Amino acid sequence: MKTFGFIGTGNMGGALARAARKSLAGQQVLLSNRTAEKARLLAEELDCLAANNTAVAEQADVIFLGVKPQMMAELLADIGPVLARRQSRFLLVTMAAGLTIARIQELAGGGYPVIRIMPNTPASIGAGMILYTCGEGVTKPEEEAFLEAMAGAGRFSPLPEKLIDAGSAVSGCGPAFVDLFIEALADGGVACGLPRTQALEFAAQMVAGSARLVLESRQHPGVLKDAVCSPGGTTIQGVRVLEKAGFRGAVMDAVIAAYEKNADLK
Repeated sequence: MKTFGFIGTGNMGGALARAARKSLAGQQVLLSNRTAEKARLLAEELDCLAANNTAVAEQADVIFLGVKPQMMAELLADIGPVLARRQSRFLLVTMAAGLTIARIQELAGGGYPVIRIMPNTPASIGAGMILYTCGEGVTKPEEEAFLEAMAGAGRFSPLPEKLIDAGSAVSGCGPAFVDLFIEALADGGVACGLPRTQALEFAAQMVAGSARLVLESRQHPGVLKDAVCSPGGTTIQGVRVLEKAGFRGAVMDAVIAAYEKNADLK
């Protein structure tokens, strides 16, 4: 029976623990957090086990390192000796932006098998886009078991590690960009007289439906855009204004800026 341990139960660590709990029994999930009460409360919610970092490092077969990149060196320095004493096999799972598998192994003090993932906030409702890459020490059965256990988080896509930072700039940072867009759409609706609550609902559902249409129809978004833009109609006038304001260029620049910031975290 595989045990999944989560060190760090913040927004993302907590979301992934919830996803794991959908397919794993409570006794298979261990939670640890710098603020112990936070881990205890989540463990109570999920009917799983609260622990500390040492216990997770000693007992878990899959160890999620759910801390910020700038905190990773301290964490791995603390649990490194525990990992070195282990006789049983384990996997490390890192979600720290900018830190490569090789860097995680270096900080942990051993050539341990590592899965690097880049999740996003929709994973909290099972609709995440999670990018992942497996280090050389991870076997195919281990990869498959990991994906099966974490399927409740959303869609997983393998990606070469050299592209993880680029992928993260799109799917990891993208929810913030989309949230800004939804808020702006709703603000526009309010300016036109819509009640705020309805404007937000209309905007959010429209974005959700449009995204689903792209995925399920497999049509290029430009084709889907053209289908909405009737000759001489209202939509093409809105598109004209967005293009005049540099909408697409601004979005591209946002992704590139996020990608470049990832490089600074190494």
